[in-house]
Amino acid sequence: ESARPSARSVHMAAAMAGVGYSLRAPDPRVAASTPSDPHPRKAAVSTKLVIVESPNKVRSIAGYLGPDFDVEASVGHIRDLAQPSELPAAQKKGPYGRFAVDVEDGFRPYYVINPDKRKTVAQLKRALKNADELYLATDDDREGEAIAWHLKEVLKPTVPVRRMTFTEITKEAVTRALGATRDIDTDRVDAQETRRILDRLYGYEVSPLLWRKIRPSLSAGRVQSVATRLVVARERDRMAHVSAQYWSIDTAFTSAGQAFGARVSSVDGHSIATGSDFSEKGELSAK
Repeated sequence: ESARPSARSVHMAAAMAGVGYSLRAPDPRVAASTPSDPHPRKAAVSTKLVIVESPNKVRSIAGYLGPDFDVEASVGHIRDLAQPSELPAAQKKGPYGRFAVDVEDGFRPYYVINPDKRKTVAQLKRALKNADELYLATDDDREGEAIAWHLKEVLKPTVPVRRMTFTEITKEAVTRALGATRDIDTDRVDAQETRRILDRLYGYEVSPLLWRKIRPSLSAGRVQSVATRLVVARERDRMAHVSAQYWSIDTAFTSAGQAFGARVSSVDGHSIATGSDFSEKGELSAK
């Protein structure tokens, strides 16, 4: 739990249980037992831990990477903004008590590990103990970037961490991604965090209004709420509008055998009024 300063068979079962799924390709370097060598030995090799989002990707990626890589799945997000009931007693009366967001201090969020992901986190921590490198291979989008950041924050690795992304599950794509790792994109992380905080603030403030005015169980979102507000503001402007009449004067002239038209713009030094010369109350502005 922390506050941060200013997304068939065994895979599906693992996903439904919220438990990380892992797979490591067989290591051909493990010697088979023989009568002359009753104790199999394994050559000392480094282990690299790769964490992906979906357990459905684990088997294929493990096969492409080989025995030096241990591939595990986070099964989506592992932590989120706390619900009020999940806050520690000391925080419930503090600035995080209402939204799990301190709106007075840079909108600082308070995160907790999702209850259904505690086993997953424990499994990932065990796997990390045996690794000398960590590859965060979550999806290459805003949510995936945030998941990678949260994994790093929760697992607190002491080994090198690399951000690995690919858009297709093929050996070529995975191998190419392995050679083109990067750091976590904090701009994407901030964008996802901002979206999540806005969801929380709008949802907790506006949803109760929907329950009272329309029906229970409705949820207000950051996009729908703002769009509705714009529609309402525009409708109020329309209702308050006062119509007024104005006239334009068009003329027809003939000169040197050629006809042409013209519009009168002023009379005796006074401009002819147009639509832009009236206020919302239908009053003509002075000119």
